Amino acid sequence: MNQRLEDLLTKAWGPSLPVIIVTAIVALLLPILVHTFLYRARTPTSLPSFLLVGPSGSGKTSLLTVFENGSPAPTHLSQTPSTVQVQLPPSTKADSQKYRSEHDPTAKQRPKFLIIDTPGHGKLRNHAFEQLRKPQPHLKGIIFVVDSASLSSDTPGRSAAGLTEAAQYLHDILLLLQKRYTGAKSSKGPPELPVLIAANKLDLFTALPAQLVKSALEAEITRIRTTRAKGLLDSAVKDETLEEEREWLGDGGEGKFEFGQMEEVNVPIKVVGGNVIGADGSDISGWWEWIGEQL
Repeated sequence: MNQRLEDLLTKAWGPSLPVIIVTAIVALLLPILVHTFLYRARTPTSLPSFLLVGPSGSGKTSLLTVFENGSPAPTHLSQTPSTVQVQLPPSTKADSQKYRSEHDPTAKQRPKFLIIDTPGHGKLRNHAFEQLRKPQPHLKGIIFVVDSASLSSDTPGRSAAGLTEAAQYLHDILLLLQKRYTGAKSSKGPPELPVLIAANKLDLFTALPAQLVKSALEAEITRIRTTRAKGLLDSAVKDETLEEEREWLGDGGEGKFEFGQMEEVNVPIKVVGGNVIGADGSDISGWWEWIGEQL
């Protein structure tokens, strides 16, 4: 028995062809396997993402094609969410790369991220709400596209239909983000989740500039908040047993609503103008810059 074991060991360590082949295969494959394991362990499995929302007709899906291809393409009414992988353009620098040396090879890499486009029709907005209700560890921000040319009204004292629709949708998005903060189980709260209000179609003569878009949405959300609060209070008076969740957007639902109030729940809001389609082409540099600040 000992002799047979000794013979096997002698053959295994001897200069035979099978031993040489096996040794060469192990020597070549082992470093590759170790590198692959370490790379997968340290490389994030998911890219950072941005949620793209907004009413129908705001130019949201056209913006998605510009992000993806650099130029707008014909679109149709979105029925289901879609996700595309996008790369930051060379003209925009990610915030995480601002302090890296020019000689650092990683500084020349253009970050990749995902954009999740959701339907804007009123009956399909549950897709966007579901994205916000479930945990999204890689979500870096929300881009809310609004048609700035549909926000002004020809009738004094009456809100434009486009303004009312956009403000109602934005109100519901912000209320979900506020509940995300107030319902957090830890005292620290969830991480910051910025919101970009992309005021689209600024190339049109009837479009409101970004600052007026901001004030118009704040005023309309104030009106919507007051109307909904009154409706809930009236329901509670009629039925004293009604247990309604009363969470008003902003500072307790009193006074004027301002976007700055959302910073208290880790939701900074920025309004930036631009246009997806125009006589001189797309102008979305301000939106690219905002995305770069979040990466």
